[in-house]
Formats: sequence, C-alpha cells, structure tokens
Amino acid sequence: MTDAKPMRADARRNYERLLAEARRAFAERGVDASLEDVARSAGVGIGTLYRHFPTREDLIETLLRDRFDSQAEKARELLLADDPLDGLYTWLIGFGETSGVYRGLAEMLADAFDDPESRLHASCEAMREAASHLVDRAQAAGVFRADVTVRELLLLLHGASWAGSHLPGEGGTERLMGLVFTGLRTSEQRGQRAVSAPR
Repeated sequence: MTDAKPMRADARRNYERLLAEARRAFAERGVDASLEDVARSAGVGIGTLYRHFPTREDLIETLLRDRFDSQAEKARELLLADDPLDGLYTWLIGFGETSGVYRGLAEMLADAFDDPESRLHASCEAMREAASHLVDRAQAAGVFRADVTVRELLLLLHGASWAGSHLPGEGGTERLMGLVFTGLRTSEQRGQRAVSAPR
C-alpha cells in the first residue's frame, strides 16, 4: 500500500481553511450547518469541499480524529488507575465532552454505532473497544453493574450529552452523567462516596 500523494500548497491551504471554517460553523450552528456556507466562508466552491470531504461525516471525522485518538490513549492510561470505577467515570466524562462538542453530534454518533456504512463507524467501534476494557475491569472488581453492556453505557452517555446541551450554563453533561453513573454502580457502591470528577 502506497502513501497518499502529498497535497499541493494551494490544496493544503484550501483543506486547512475548510477545516477551520467547518469547526467554527459546527460550533455555532451544530453538525447540520450548511456545507455551502462553510465552502463560501473558506473562499472555495462546494466542489472543492467535496473533493476533500466527500460526505459531511468525512468532514466531521477529520475534525474529531485527534479527539478520538486522545480518548483511546486515555483509556489505556486509565486501565492502570488505582480505582477502576474512577477510571471508567473519568473516561466517560472525557468522551461525553467529545460527543457533545457540536450540537447534534451525539445523535449522529449514536446512529453511527450501528451503521457499518457510516464514515464515523470505525471511530465509534474504537471508542466501544476502549470503553469495554474499562467496563470489564470495573465489573470484575464488583463495583459496576454486571448487567450493563458497553453499548447501553455509551448510548446513555450520548443521551446525557444531548440533554446536557439543553441545560442552562456549563457542566450540564457532567452533572447528568454523575446522576446516571450512580445508578450504574453496584448496590454496595451506591452507599459509598461518589466517584470523583476528573480534573
């Protein structure tokens, strides 16, 4: 397999401008922001946008790739945490921040989990695998409910991300995840201290 041909300088500039404008548009208007507006703001035609990013999901996946890679690495680090419950909770809060970074993204990721044709499916599968190791460790330690699947947990997380974005002020997603997480601990754990929020 050969490496992709390097972009010409002008193509690289267009690519970077498109990413910058898409990031701004999605932050302001959510993942359904007009791609025509993104191209116009970047100073290129819509055809140029589609040459770089054939679908909306291609564009979103490119914007989130570093976040997904960081979350996968964080999961590996947290497998060594002293407290498996805190480790899992810390990872989930971080992933919740990623899935809630743009309005409408949580729903898109939830759909992509079960759609192998989605350009976001591979990233979602990587997140499922990362979470599964943390969940397995917490369940083996007897601190996390054994009847909860990783898919259920991540769907709950997406729901909390969506709902948190509709609460006034900041920290809505983290608060809702804390409430959900209380119900996911084993009965013995519920009477003990709450899991600590990541710093």
